[in-house]
Amino acid sequence: MSKTDYVFTSESVSEGHPDKVSDRISDSIVDLFLGADPQARVALETLCTTNLIVLAGEVRGPRTVTNDAMIQAARNAVKEIGYEQDGFHWKSAKVDCHVHAQSADIAVGVDSTGNKDEGAGDQGIMFGFAVNETREFMPAPIHYAHAILHSLAEARHDRDVDFLGPDAKSQLSLQYVNGKPVRATSVVVSTQHSASADQETIREYVRKHVKNVLPEGWMCSEENFYVNPTGRFVIGGPDGDTGLTGRKIIVDTYGGAAPHGGGAFSGKDPTKVDRSAAYAARYLAKNVVAAGLADKCLIQLSYAIGVSRPLSVYVDTQGTGEVDEDKLSKVLQELMDLSPRGIREHLKLNRPIYARTAAYGHFGRAPDASGGFSWERLDLVDQLESAFGN
Repeated sequence: MSKTDYVFTSESVSEGHPDKVSDRISDSIVDLFLGADPQARVALETLCTTNLIVLAGEVRGPRTVTNDAMIQAARNAVKEIGYEQDGFHWKSAKVDCHVHAQSADIAVGVDSTGNKDEGAGDQGIMFGFAVNETREFMPAPIHYAHAILHSLAEARHDRDVDFLGPDAKSQLSLQYVNGKPVRATSVVVSTQHSASADQETIREYVRKHVKNVLPEGWMCSEENFYVNPTGRFVIGGPDGDTGLTGRKIIVDTYGGAAPHGGGAFSGKDPTKVDRSAAYAARYLAKNVVAAGLADKCLIQLSYAIGVSRPLSVYVDTQGTGEVDEDKLSKVLQELMDLSPRGIREHLKLNRPIYARTAAYGHFGRAPDASGGFSWERLDLVDQLESAFGN
């Protein structure tokens, strides 16, 4: 029997966290390629450290996307985040580009030829999850941890405050009673700041944003509210700590409330099922919960490189389901073609929509007019309800 009374913790990191800077740069270059050719292939990693950005990876796309264009995309990403510091500046940082052509051995397994449909870009397992704890069908700890940092970032970009820097982290512990979140037991926020900023001023400013984000009555006690626990956070971002693409995968997904598959998302075009199938699994799980078929839904998909169909489709409603899980799995596969091509076409993933995913989570975000976060749509709810007589 699962526990119903417990404390669960999730963390988030801001767009200026060094790993997220790397994710943003990598996804900006994915967008650069897909904007030039929707069928481009990209697998790109970024390393960031003190005034140095290193790009490496494999691509297949138009020659118009040159090394210089990728370097400029990296600079633009850093500028948009807001880094203009002595140790990391969008204009003066050195950018090394070591990007080369995609392996022909990988391409032959993925490409469609003759009667062979497009195969998965790699083997792997991917998970999707949804729960009715929030309006976004996300676990509450990661949802509010993201929201705190997003609120602070918006204030910084809007010039509402002049003493906050781009780098920040949050950590939120929530008390669950009878399986439902009821309040925060602790809140931790560490945020980069100017050298002249007073810590008490920072604490009170952060408190305002935390209280605005959390539901009424959820704020933790004063002794469990931690802001910059070390007392100083002036040197931050890649100048303070090296960043790498794909190193914050739990932040990207469900904050530890559900499993994560074998790979990261950022820097990968949508033929890579690490990314596209994780999006598809979230899309299906979210629609299941939104249709009232379960309070929670976990979906696992698995693939083999070069093979178009998933090797397995596992559905687990974790004891909250109102319908037979085997039938649910079958219905979901009828509603959506889970081949790599089918996923990309259903969710319209071959578009430059990925830089916006690099911070504050890939899930629980509102679909936008240009096609971003299409995997958050609830357009299968009616069909699911009809399939189960609801």
